[in-house]
Amino acid sequence: MQIYHNPRCSKSRTALEQAQAFAAKQGEPLEVIEYLNTPPTLAELKTLAAQLDTPVRSLVRENEDEYAQLNLAGASDDALLKAIAAHPRLLQRPVLVRNDRATIGRTPEALDAFLK
Repeated sequence: MQIYHNPRCSKSRTALEQAQAFAAKQGEPLEVIEYLNTPPTLAELKTLAAQLDTPVRSLVRENEDEYAQLNLAGASDDALLKAIAAHPRLLQRPVLVRNDRATIGRTPEALDAFLK
């Protein structure tokens, strides 16, 4: 199991606590990826996007300055992933990956549903 985490984000910290508790209970390893320090590659982002049950656009933080500066409102999925690779602040957080599936864990309820 992996979590793309930003320690400065309260929602990400909450999700990390949930993931740690779940991993400990299940005896599973948890890899914490602080994506601002270790940005995902374009290939990793493509894999992550394929693992989501939501559109690629859901991976993008639209309220970041880079989103407007790069004019991403009408961008293609490929352009969005390239933008995230170049500007990791654009990656929505937290993202949890388990068993070749991924979810954006913005709420504890969403994360609980994903981990069941």
